[in-house]
Amino acid sequence: MSAPAKQISFEKATRDGFHRLFQFIEGANLNFSRIPMTAPVLTSIVPGAGPLHSSAYFVRLYLPVKFQSTPPLPLPELNLKPDSWPSHCIAVRTFSGFAKDENIVAEAEKLSMSLSRSPWANSTSTKSEYAYSIAQYSSPFKLIGRVNEVWVEMDESALDSCKSNGVATY
Repeated sequence: MSAPAKQISFEKATRDGFHRLFQFIEGANLNFSRIPMTAPVLTSIVPGAGPLHSSAYFVRLYLPVKFQSTPPLPLPELNLKPDSWPSHCIAVRTFSGFAKDENIVAEAEKLSMSLSRSPWANSTSTKSEYAYSIAQYSSPFKLIGRVNEVWVEMDESALDSCKSNGVATY
């Protein structure tokens, strides 16, 4: 399920989008279904799409398998939409702490630098509508040992295989 958020700030967009998604999983849907929380909460950044050419965001929650084929319809005032991502390749970089306006760009740049030194240099997708996404796995109440990732979509045609052969660090 996806919540578009036209905010100037990644943090504000994530908070706003998550708040609406949380209402949805708590029963703010047309059949009043309560839906188990999943991880990660994913915030995708669309550069230059917002006001004054700032970024726009899409905050997403994966639905449990039970709800994926026919998700409950969200209440209209939540401004949510079902969103289906086809299978695709992504490059991932893990980071700790809280994902904030001050550090997400630096984390995306670190992933970009790693990719530039790897066999997958110049393999990021030009078809993707998102510059990158931030996946947050930890509860906001967890202060230590937090897990986040920055994701960038890869161009499958430039890769021999999308299947993981393990972990590579560059």
